[in-house]
Amino acid sequence: MQAIPVDTSRLGVLRCAVEPEPKISNFETKEVKRDKEGNTIYTVAATVRQEGRRISVIEIAVAGEPKGIKEGQEIRVTGLEAFSWAMGDRHGVSFRAEAITPVQPAAAPALPGKGGGA
Repeated sequence: MQAIPVDTSRLGVLRCAVEPEPKISNFETKEVKRDKEGNTIYTVAATVRQEGRRISVIEIAVAGEPKGIKEGQEIRVTGLEAFSWAMGDRHGVSFRAEAITPVQPAAAPALPGKGGGA
C-alpha cells in the first residue's frame, strides 16, 4: 500500500465531527488496534470543507490518543497521508496522520479602558 501525502492547507477548515475513539481491529473480541510500538490507534472523524464545495467527512487514524479534541472544534492535522485499498468488490481511501491537535481560538484583543485599569 503506497502512502500519498495530503496537503492539508488545501483542504480548508477541518473540524472534529466525532471525538477520538480507539480503533477496533476485531469486532467479535473488541480487540483494539495497535501500531508496531504498541500504541493504541485512534480514529477521529473530521469534516472537511473546501471553499464552494460541500462538506465531506473523513476518518483519520493516528497513533496515541489525541488530547483536547472536542466535537465541533477546529483541528490541525499533521503529516496526513491517504492510502487506497481494495478487498474483493469493495474499495476506498483511508487516512492516517502523525498528529491531530486542537486549534486554539485567537484571544480577543483587549479593549481600551476595559479590564481593571485605575
